Formats: sequence, C-alpha cells, structure tokens
Amino acid sequence: MNTIEIAEIQKLLAHRYPFLLVDKVLDYEVGKTLTAVKNVTINEPFFQGHFPGYPVMPGVLIMEALAQATGLLGFKTMDESPEADALYLFVGIDDARFKRQVVPGDVLTLDVELIKRKRAIWKFDCKASVDGKLAASATIMCAATEKPE
Repeated sequence: MNTIEIAEIQKLLAHRYPFLLVDKVLDYEVGKTLTAVKNVTINEPFFQGHFPGYPVMPGVLIMEALAQATGLLGFKTMDESPEADALYLFVGIDDARFKRQVVPGDVLTLDVELIKRKRAIWKFDCKASVDGKLAASATIMCAATEKPE
C-alpha cells in the first residue's frame, strides 16, 4: 500500500485550512488510481450556513475534494512536487451527479482514476462514497499552469 500522510499532502497541495479537503491517502498507483479520505466533522466552517439545524456538505466541496485528490495523483505521477511558481487548477467538470447527502460523522472516500493526459491537461474519472455507497461522481479535468505575476 502506498499511503500519503497529511504532512506530505501539505507539501503537494497549496490548499490550507479551511480549504484542504483531503486528510489522508490510503493507496495509490502512479499513473492510474488514488484513494483518499476526508473526515467530515461538525467543526467544518461551511456547516454554520449549510444548513443551520441540518448540516449537509456542499456538493461543490465534494467536487473540490475529488479535484484535490486528482492533484495528488498528478504530482505522484509526475514524480515531482509543485514548484513555487506553478499551480494545479481545476479546469473542467462533466457529468457531475449527486446520489446521497454527506453529513458530519461521515468518512468521505475519494476514488480517482486517470483517464488520459494530454500535455498539461489531465482527465479523471472520480467517485466519492460513504460506507461503500456512492455519494457523488464526475469526470474532472485539471491543468498545471504558472502562477500569474
């Protein structure tokens, strides 16, 4: 098993609290797949307003968590860490579907599979699940780019 702990995740992704949405990588195969988890807790700042009295993780944040998982697979596949002047951006989403709500106490499992890479554009098949039940799915595209000056 190839795992990645939070310290290495923070070296690979530019995101920080409250926007870092991957807690641990359970396994990955370079150039193919990655499985990560996000532990969803009531302490998440978005639950204050989404929704008071009925906390539900926003679907766009589930998609963002999946995109962050694709970034981890991308960096491991390239066998490099992001450069100070580079960004890995979420550039497209197709066929997004939401099948169940994600609530505090859930462990969101993020499964991403590299479909293809063409120069700086990466395309992934992505699924988010809780207890083996599909919560959301999408085809996500990301791109490596230079930070604007």
